Formats: sequence, structure tokens, C-alpha cells
Amino acid sequence: MGRSNNMSMIENLATERVKKLTPYMSARRIGGKGHVFLNANEAPKSSIFIMNSTSFNRYPECQPPQVLEAYADYSGVPEENILVSRGSDESIGLLVRTFCEPGKDAILISSPTYGMYSISADTAGVRTVDVPPRDDFQPDLEAIKKAFAETSEQIKIIFICSPNNPTGNVVDRELLKQILDFARDRCLVVVDEAYIEFCPEYSVTDMLSANEHLVVTRTLSKAFGLAGIRCGFTLACEEIIKLMLKVIDPYPISDPVAQIAVQALSTNGIAIMKSRVAELNERRDRFVAEVKSLSYVKEVFSVNTNYVLVKFADGEELFNACVQKGIILRDFHTKPRLSNCVRITIGSEEEMNEVLSVFRSIKQ
Repeated sequence: MGRSNNMSMIENLATERVKKLTPYMSARRIGGKGHVFLNANEAPKSSIFIMNSTSFNRYPECQPPQVLEAYADYSGVPEENILVSRGSDESIGLLVRTFCEPGKDAILISSPTYGMYSISADTAGVRTVDVPPRDDFQPDLEAIKKAFAETSEQIKIIFICSPNNPTGNVVDRELLKQILDFARDRCLVVVDEAYIEFCPEYSVTDMLSANEHLVVTRTLSKAFGLAGIRCGFTLACEEIIKLMLKVIDPYPISDPVAQIAVQALSTNGIAIMKSRVAELNERRDRFVAEVKSLSYVKEVFSVNTNYVLVKFADGEELFNACVQKGIILRDFHTKPRLSNCVRITIGSEEEMNEVLSVFRSIKQ
């Protein structure tokens, strides 16, 4: 088919921005051969849901009212302050596209943190300003203020992951108040609460009403065990939601996804989620206690989620030893301040015992 010539022509048609992009390397994209996958912070098993296919011949509503009502009941946030999307990843991209002008504006992050913030900015032609956090991985407010003063582009969004992926720490509430005070009339502050069900006492949704520039993103992927359906939420003031609805695709949530989301957010579904969280938190704490007893473990980071980040004497050796046994973890040695660090999802009892067996066989 004359592949080389065609590819050359097609590449010339692509924008310069896209040619330079590096795709987000999700756990699925990285892949790996094994039988125990603890690299994507997924729940160890799925629940059972009932499906009604009689409406599949019709386009779904852009914002299914039954989903908004169910999430409003669950979150305590009014329906008019909620937007449902294809996971919180789509919410992140929508926020960047709605509030940032390509080639003119910027977002601010503090690495190490979730990679999709900068990827969403890159694909939209928006610059990422990366301000290193403090030694305790909390946002550095003074450094953020300095970045605002020195950055040529206008910073429109500050992204804060809480609990942070991969370090697990939650943002200090008083510090967040200070950041919100500084950001008022300057930019949005987006708090990503993808893992908040594992430590609900740290949610900041109660701060929404007093801060119209605060946005909270949520997902059903983690504690609800529904990574496969891609369903997330944006919680914000009504004006922000209305602006995002101008940008979102016409049918972001398929009818099967809406049906499953409503069942997951029912009284019974929430009870199942809370039981899963309690089970995973207990298993995590037992796993952490065992890991801390190993001589070659240098540090276990904040423990607030369904994963733990661990610093080993030789993280690469540990990671490869697990790969050889068919156990796939997530290596973070290339990220700032995370040399020799490996992130471990909390899976089933059998999976965690298998991980511990490999760990105990290693001599570092």
C-alpha cells in the first residue's frame, strides 16, 4: 500500500502539537504478561448488575437525570452542580478545554501526581507549570505564588490530587483554604477525589458552596469497582457545569453505563461499596504491617487508598522479581523524588499473599 509514502503524507497533515505528543502510559497500555495485575488500582472483583436492553435503539440523554439524581443523593451535592462524564479523565480534559486557551494559558500541577493533568493540557495546546511540592508532598503555596508571578502564560487551573496518586497523601485542609483564598478571582482549583471513598473524612465537597472556583472530580472506577464502565463526575458551581456542557460530547454516557451507575449508587450498591472499602482497607493495613517488617523496605508512603507506594533498597530488582512470577506492579522510579519506589494495588487476599511470598524470598 506504499506505507512509507502514505505515512509521510499523513504525518504532514497532523498538527505539530500532535506529532510531539507522548501518549499517557496507562497500566493497560504498558501491559505486561502475568496473572496478578496490581498496577492500575482496580477493585479485585466486580459486582453483578441487571441490564434492560429495550432502549438501546435510542440515543441516551447527554446528562441522564436518573444518574444525576442518584449521585446527588449519594454525594449531598445538588443535581445542578453535577456533571457526569466518561470517567474523571474526561472531566479533566473538559476543564482544560473549557477554561484554557491553546498557546496562551497554563495549568499548574505538583509532581509526582496523576499524569493525565499534563497529558490533557498537552493535547489541548496548553502549557503545564510543574511546581514541586514540599518535602511532605503537600502543595507549596509560596512556590505556587511565585509561579503565578513569573509564568508568562495565565495559569487558569491548579490541579490537586487528594488522595494523591501515587503518594497517597491527602491535601491539608487549612493549606487548601489558603490556596483557595489566593486563587480566588485568579483561577480554578480542581481537587481530584478519585480515591476519596477510602478516606471519606478528607473530602472537601463541603467547601464547594463557599468557593465558586473550587471543582471536585470523582469516579466510580475505584471504590465502586467499575473501572470498566468509565463513569465519573464533576462537582462544581452551576456556572462551571453549564460552561462544561458547551464542550462535552452530545452522548458521553451510554445507556448501559447509566443503568449500571444507578444500580451502583442505590442503597444496596452503596452498602456493597462500603463493605468493599472496609475489606480492602483492612487488607491494606495488614499488608503494610508485613511490608514494613522487611529489612530492605526504606519507606511506606501515606496510607489512605486502595494502593500503597513503597520505597525499596532496589526497586527495580523488586519489580522485576515480581514480573518473573507473573505479578505486575507499577514502577515509579522515573518520577520526581520516587527513585526505587513501586506502587502496589491492594487486590484479593490470595493476590496479596502471593506478593508477600515473593517479597519474603528477596534478599537485598
